[in-house]
Amino acid sequence: MYLELRHFRTLRAIHQAGGLAKAADILNTTQSALSHQVAGLEAQVGMELFVRRSKPMRLSAAGVRMLRAAERILPEVAALEEEFRALQSGKTGRLHIAIQCHACFDWLFPVLEMFRHAWPEVDVDIRAGLAFDSFPALVREEVDLVISSNPEGLEGLTAHPLFDYHPTFVASSKNPLAAKPMIEAEDFRDQVLITYPVGRDKLDIFTEMLTEARVEPRAHRTVELTAVILMLVGSDRGVAVLPDWVIRDVKAHADYVTRPLGPQVITKRLCAVTREEDAAKPYMAHFLRLCRSEPVKLQRG
Repeated sequence: MYLELRHFRTLRAIHQAGGLAKAADILNTTQSALSHQVAGLEAQVGMELFVRRSKPMRLSAAGVRMLRAAERILPEVAALEEEFRALQSGKTGRLHIAIQCHACFDWLFPVLEMFRHAWPEVDVDIRAGLAFDSFPALVREEVDLVISSNPEGLEGLTAHPLFDYHPTFVASSKNPLAAKPMIEAEDFRDQVLITYPVGRDKLDIFTEMLTEARVEPRAHRTVELTAVILMLVGSDRGVAVLPDWVIRDVKAHADYVTRPLGPQVITKRLCAVTREEDAAKPYMAHFLRLCRSEPVKLQRG
């Protein structure tokens, strides 16, 4: 027995219309063509699907069973067709993100909140566990976008500049370094440095200053949450270097001081890295636009 989707659609239309003439109008065909199709279908099944002597036409027991199958199969096919149309138009898809920047959560969550309202059919996830093997994961299509200030040049990947930021020193107003207008590498030798629990190659204070100057802080403490880092700094338990958007709320607080790193002010650029073929997808392009505009609002307060 060979059944096609048109057979299920025909059976359902005749059942709903109660006769061949109305069903032919629904299916945009002739009554004669529909009658031949039903006869061919019954020949395949080997039994009658309709009780023709009744008005309206009534399904036989075999017809009822086939209608049940049609009511199960046709909605699934329609949903699949709609999903494919949405994929073709860029309305749906997947956006799994790996982050190499702990502080990025501060601006990323507001961006994702705006994004989900515009693209409710896109599956969004943050894959924190892949943060430090993120570019190979991007190539393997395990994630779809990586946020990083140190994008690696791998074949098939594209880095999209988002915005510039300044790694900024923050300390307690009681700390002796509060008297300095600018903080240099040597100033960290007698300080407890508090950072996120990531490798030094992912920390601006090391990549942009301490490693090249061959300076080691007196102690190095790692803390997962930004709020806890700021709490410890405010209690003069250590100092930190954080992106300027993170410390916007403590700049005017009496317990803290913020200072630029020097002797030349350090500027870093945050990027979003995607596969080349994904960059033009409408939802990806919109997400990148949000990532460029919303963090700037946070930086400006």
